[in-house]
This record gives sequence, structure tokens and C-alpha cells, in this order.
Amino acid sequence: MILCVAGLNLVRPIVMGRIVARAQDADGAALLHQGLILSGIVVGMQTLTFVQMYTMQIAGARGMADLRAHVFEFLQRLSLRYFDKTPVGRLVTRATNDIDAIQELFASGVLNAIGDLVALVGIVVLMLVLDWRMSLIAFAALPAVGLVVRWVRRRSREAFREIRVKTARLNAFLNEQVSGMSVVQAYAREAAQASEFDEINDEYRVVNQRSIFYEAILDAAIEMIGTVCIASVLWWAGLNRFSSHAVTFPLVVTFAQYIKQFFEPVSLLAQRYTILQSAMSGAERVFKLLDEAETEDAGDRDAPMAEPGPEGEAIHLGAVTFAYKPGVPVLKDVSIDVARGERVALVGATGAGKSTVASLLLRLYDHEEGVVRVLGKDVRAYDRRELRSKFSVVPQDVFLFAGTVASNVAMGEVEPDLERVADALARVGALDVFERRPGGLEARVDERAANFSAGERQLLAFARAVYTDAPLLILDEATASIDSDTEVRLQTALDAVMAGRTSLVIAHRLSTIRAADRIVVFHRGKVVEVGTHDELIARDGVYARLYRLQFAAQEQPTSLRDGPVSVAPVSA
Repeated sequence: MILCVAGLNLVRPIVMGRIVARAQDADGAALLHQGLILSGIVVGMQTLTFVQMYTMQIAGARGMADLRAHVFEFLQRLSLRYFDKTPVGRLVTRATNDIDAIQELFASGVLNAIGDLVALVGIVVLMLVLDWRMSLIAFAALPAVGLVVRWVRRRSREAFREIRVKTARLNAFLNEQVSGMSVVQAYAREAAQASEFDEINDEYRVVNQRSIFYEAILDAAIEMIGTVCIASVLWWAGLNRFSSHAVTFPLVVTFAQYIKQFFEPVSLLAQRYTILQSAMSGAERVFKLLDEAETEDAGDRDAPMAEPGPEGEAIHLGAVTFAYKPGVPVLKDVSIDVARGERVALVGATGAGKSTVASLLLRLYDHEEGVVRVLGKDVRAYDRRELRSKFSVVPQDVFLFAGTVASNVAMGEVEPDLERVADALARVGALDVFERRPGGLEARVDERAANFSAGERQLLAFARAVYTDAPLLILDEATASIDSDTEVRLQTALDAVMAGRTSLVIAHRLSTIRAADRIVVFHRGKVVEVGTHDELIARDGVYARLYRLQFAAQEQPTSLRDGPVSVAPVSA
């Protein structure tokens, strides 16, 4: 359709020239005939243009929807290491603003440049056929057009790249501020944060102004050069009207129309050029993200597999070393064995490496040295979804999605089983808590669960783990956000939840792990003690000191920093 429109547009000046000629001859019948032809050309062009633009924009909208979905799916396959070092706002910009910039290619008709190029070739040929002398006058302006376009192209491309960077920074700052608004208000930092936002926003405005400046220069320069060309041709025609090189008035009209059409695509390109540059800049950033190598499955093929474990083994870590940042190990030669059905607690000071063990078991991160097995099989031999389906996890920082109570308990299911949801809530002693809410199990959960207390979010996390009903259970500071009354109420339910399951309990609050079959004590990334609660108290080591800090308030608190602790790594 683009090519058909371009072809009709090439015929239009010839018909207009004929109309002028018939008007000079006072030939009414021929004038009417040519007028009807011109009307048909105009109607045909507009009809084809409508259908072409509508079809192109629908195709563009579908294509960008597919691209946005692909980017989202790719984000889900990126490793947590990538998210650790990349601001959320930058990733949101990739999936929204950058893809919107690409979609502008379709919405603005930039792809009509194909028809414009065909039209330019046709116009050049027809101009040379009509009068090569006037054609040379018109073409003399082309070097000036080339210089202007080249000068603007380089600078506008740089400006639009910078716009994408500033947009990502703006989105990242907004995301951070909205998420941390309670802290901003609590510390009365509104004015300071507003000042910082003004600075970022001003940088964004300045770089946008620069792109607008280049757009205005290109548009004005092309318009000026085109007008000068038409004036030059008319001047030459007038100068030679009585010479042997004189041209007819209809030919001058036809030629002026072709000059106008010649610069029209160039002028349109000037208007669309900024959109093209913006789209190219957005595309660079989107495809740079899609070329990111830090996906979860990166390197899986070359990963060496450990031998299968013995019968009855649930979890095994053998001489595992791991670091989030190169050269700063969080776990150092850690060995832990957990039998099926056993309850094992991991305790230690903040940053000792307890939660990192859970991350390695779930393959949120891959260990660097040693062996990690789950149910007797190397974690790298599992498909990640299969591996994670074997765990129910209750994290310390519970994240609830916007939806309903039922949909958050039945994570991963399109249609929650309300009977199972109610049973899961009942088993953790929380059914009455949520049934009292308007809507009950269908009660609305707002964004970031702003309408739920920290304790209620934690109870929903417990119910989510029960609903999943996996053979392995990880409780990572599971009662940290629950008040003492709720904790007492929950303790019986916890025993029922852990019955018959292999449980790994990570805790700072030592009252939650006294009944564990074994307690593994971490200190500075190493396992330093293993035993039951009574055995570790009698040993009077790291665990005993932690215990006294929490429960012996009447005694003088003893800090781990009061003196050197002589500990040696042990196998758990």
C-alpha cells in the first residue's frame, strides 16, 4: 500500500500540469475529465493511506506487546546476581519507556520512509525527463541537505542515548523514594529528597531540550532549502521566458510540484528523525538487556555433577564455599548433613551465612566450590522449577502480591482451591484472623500489602508454605515479625506443619529452635558448633553466649566482641 500511494503521488503533478494546460486552452470538457482523474487520485491515496497506517499500527502494537512479554519472561530468567547490581527503575524503564519509544516507529509512520525512498527515485527520474536544466538547479541543494542531516544525526543520537539514561535514573529514584516513603517522612527528609529529585529532573529536562533544538534546526533547514530551490527554478524560468530555452507555464507548475514533493519526504524525515533516533536508542538498550548472559541457566551444561547421596539423605552441603562478591566469601568450607524427617536449626550472628545456605539449596545462587545435594541429587542436575517445588519457604521479608488473600496463599495457581486455602490458614492458627476481614478469603491485598500488618503478612507466608505441602521446609526467621502472643499461638501449628517433613530453621530468636533435633552454629561463615540445645549450653561456646545475650538480662551481657573466640570449623 505504501508503494501504491507513492505511485499515485508521482502521477498527481502531471495531472495538475494538464489541468493548467486545459485551463489555458479553455477546454472545459478536458478540464472536467482531468479534474475527475485528480479527484480519484486524491481519494485513492487517502483511502490507501488510512488502511496502511491502521494496519501498520495494529501490527506495531502487537509486536511491541510480544516484545514486552518477552522482556518480562527474560527478566524472570535472570540470576539474582544481576538484580543485586541493577536498580529496579532501570529494568522498569527497559520494559516500558524504551519499548514505547520503539512503538513510536509505527505510530508516527516512520516506516513510510520505504515509500518515500521509492518516491524520491521516481521524482528524480521524472524531473530529469521533464527538464534536465531545472533538475540540476534543484539538485544543487542536495549537498547542503546532506551536511545538515549529517550534523544533526550525530548530535541527536547522542542526545537520545542520554535521554534514555536520564529516564532510567529518574524512574529508579522515584521507585526508591515511593518504596521508602515511610522512612523519608519519619526522618523529615522531604525537602532534601525533593531537592535531589529537582536536580535529576532538571538534568532530564536539559537533555530533552537539546534533542528538541536539533529537531527544530533540521526541520527549519530542510524547509528553507526547499523554498530556495523552488524560488531558484521560478527565477530561472522567468529569466529565460523569451529565450530559446523558454519553458511553458504548465511545465513550471508541474516541476514546482515535483520539487515540493522531492523535499516533502526529506522534511517528513526531519520530523520523524528524532522519533527514529529515540527508537534506535531504546532498541539498543532493550536488546542489550536481552543479550545479558547472567541468566539462571548460564553455565549449566558445563557444571560438574556430584555423585548421588546415600538413601535417607535430605540435604547435604560438602565443603561449600560461596561469595556474593569475588574475594569476599560468605561461606567458607561449610559442611552440613540433614537426614529425612530431621529438624535442623541454623543460628548465628547477622551476616554469618545462614540465609545464604537456603539460597544455595534453592539455587537462587550457585555455589563456587563443594557439593550441594537435595534428596540425594546434585542441585545442578535438577530443573530449577522441579528443585524449588520440593521446598516450602517462609522468608523473613514476606512479599505479598496485589490480589486476594487466597491468591497469595495459593501462589503459582491460577484458580486457588479455597478449601485448601482455608485448611492451610487453619493449620497455622490464622483462619479466624482473615475471616474477620471484609471479603474473608477473597479480601483484597493492596500493592505491597499496605493494608496488612507485618504479623499478618508473616502468617500468610506460613499458610503459603502449608498450602504448597512440599517435603522440605525452610523457615528463614519465620517468626521475626510476629508478636509474642501470636508466636505462642503459632508454636503448636508449627509443630504440626513440620511433622513428617525435613525442616531447616534459620533463626536469631533462639526460643523458636530449642526443640530442634540439632542446632548448627555459624560464626563468620563457618560452622563452629553442632549439637542439641542442652549440649551447646553445657559447652559454653558461641551458642551459649548468644543465648545469654537474649535470655540472661539480669546478668551482665557478654558480647562476642568482648574477646577473641577460639573456634574451629566442624562438620555438621
